[in-house]
Amino acid sequence: MFADLHCHTRLSDGSVTVEELIDMACKRGLKAIAVTDHDTFAGVPQAVSYGKKKGVTVIPGVEISTLDYQRGRKAHILCYLFDRPEVLEGLLKNTIESRTEAGYEMMKKIVAAYPITEKMVLKWAEGSTSLYKQHMMHALMDAGYTNAIYGDLFRELFDSRKGKVYAKVEYPEVREVIEIIHKAGGLAVLAHPAEYDSYDLLEELADIGLDGVEVNHPRNREGDEERLSAFASTHKLVMTGGTDFHGMYSSKFYPVGTFTTPQEQVEALFCRKKERTECQ
Repeated sequence: MFADLHCHTRLSDGSVTVEELIDMACKRGLKAIAVTDHDTFAGVPQAVSYGKKKGVTVIPGVEISTLDYQRGRKAHILCYLFDRPEVLEGLLKNTIESRTEAGYEMMKKIVAAYPITEKMVLKWAEGSTSLYKQHMMHALMDAGYTNAIYGDLFRELFDSRKGKVYAKVEYPEVREVIEIIHKAGGLAVLAHPAEYDSYDLLEELADIGLDGVEVNHPRNREGDEERLSAFASTHKLVMTGGTDFHGMYSSKFYPVGTFTTPQEQVEALFCRKKERTECQ
């Protein structure tokens, strides 16, 4: 066990604070961790500082929500080791604003349909940079309408095709995002390609400067890890791994450090960063 490079906190849609995440990583014996909240790096400075106190190296990160416009599919890009965060700010701000607007639209529909209040929902969103479906589900759990975040009620409400309250979030184009990440001095890694059937996209992104691919992930299907490892080796991409930790806001429960990145690949990530810096 060395590094878990995909973790979320309450600043996005995780259920633990930055310090709680670092404490758990320390107790699990992790040497390094990346805080990769959705579309925000707000927790990175605190994580880096607290990690030093606990003896855990914190790799600055953010998981950027994007859309492959050619195929109409979501694609998530993990951005690591950026040193010009101001270059990313406008991009992330637009997504958070769109997500928050959609979140409030969905919350108002839920409050109209169920005997809960906005206050009950917003209590669970406290500390987050946006309003997520998980926060609404938590309020519905409090009201006794379900005993799980993910399940039949979640699908009934939020399915992207027929959900009763679903509202669309606008995402930036994936190729443009990779270009912006590189301008920010960061590295771009395609997260969980199997989840969104992004193998064709992976081929295209590798040709335009993708730095790595998330090989070790809890939602891989049989054979995905081997397929992704072979692709990464052929195209000289860094191979990362992470739990995609969300705490209790997960459909299946995996403690931090369940899926990891080996030391040699963490070193490869820093080598890639050095190469890009020297080329600029």
